[in-house]
Amino acid sequence: MADAKTFDAVLGWLRQGYPEGVPPKDYFPLLALLKRSLDEEQVTRAILTVFKEHGTDDPVTEEQIRGAIHAVIETEPNPEEINQVASRLASVGWPLAQPAE
Repeated sequence: MADAKTFDAVLGWLRQGYPEGVPPKDYFPLLALLKRSLDEEQVTRAILTVFKEHGTDDPVTEEQIRGAIHAVIETEPNPEEINQVASRLASVGWPLAQPAE
């Protein structure tokens, strides 16, 4: 489990990297990246926080996020999707979001 400082840093990177909210095409790659640094509870909290801040018309529930996390665990997004999201977060300082070679 990541500490509170790490969680706050991740939340800050999400806010900077996605100031307009996370587009649906980035959901799975983002979850794949987040699960590398945070535990499931923290990923769920981070996603819910970002979604609530942007008042999405299609609210996401904790159960849906947990289901998506499990789907990511079973089947990783393709490398292009991961690199796209990683590059976006790296541009705002995420140290672990370097595109894979």
